[in-house]
Amino acid sequence: MTPTSSSTFAPQPGAAPLGRMVLAQASVESRLLVRNGEQLLLAIVIPVLVLVGAVVGADRLGLDLGSRPVDVLTPGVLALAVMSTSFTSLAIATGFERRYGVLKRLGSSPLPRSGLLLGKVGALLLVEVGQLVVIGGVGLLLGWQPSPGAAGILGFVLAALAGTFAFASLGLFLAGVLRAEATLAAANLVYLLLLAGGAIVLPASSYGEFGSIAQWLPWGALGEAMRSALTAGVFPGAELAVLLAWGALGSLLTARTFQWE
Repeated sequence: MTPTSSSTFAPQPGAAPLGRMVLAQASVESRLLVRNGEQLLLAIVIPVLVLVGAVVGADRLGLDLGSRPVDVLTPGVLALAVMSTSFTSLAIATGFERRYGVLKRLGSSPLPRSGLLLGKVGALLLVEVGQLVVIGGVGLLLGWQPSPGAAGILGFVLAALAGTFAFASLGLFLAGVLRAEATLAAANLVYLLLLAGGAIVLPASSYGEFGSIAQWLPWGALGEAMRSALTAGVFPGAELAVLLAWGALGSLLTARTFQWE
């Protein structure tokens, strides 16, 4: 039957609203991160293994943390999880997107570059929420007893956001100036080095004189912010300022050096 109404077929060409495009991009980006075995290893498996192993072996290793190991180590592993997603996973994924021309093709779509970056950040936050739920749940099973209070809860949320901002900007900077293979190697190397001695899982005080330096670096500041908020219930104002400063520096470097192909 031939339609008689002129409004039956009324296409409206044009891009969707920016908010809808950003949400769609964030949904796609987060699913890609979760489906990738290597990224899932960095995001969930390694942090959980680090938490369980460190809590169980704290007494044998002779760690003097000043409090119960699980109460000190769980916030540090939460900080590690934020770093693994917003820096390591983002840098690797973006590096290979540049290599395969994905970013170039997305740049020609109705989604603006600002929308693409917002979509990536949104995906990071979605994945991080899942990480915090899983790792926090494991910590609770191990006997973790957080006592943040209102100031600590606010500090924890702001620390996660500021840490994401700082490490995402640095991850994009790394991915924008190196080849994909070099980005893969460098991002994984940085992750392993910081896991072992970056004052992120363990308190900065455990590293002697280096700890006083680590507090001014993004990984040390994030770890200390998480511990201050979730263990002591203190608002980590100084640590947040350090993270925001590193985020601003990383954003400036990314804006000046990032190449989309």
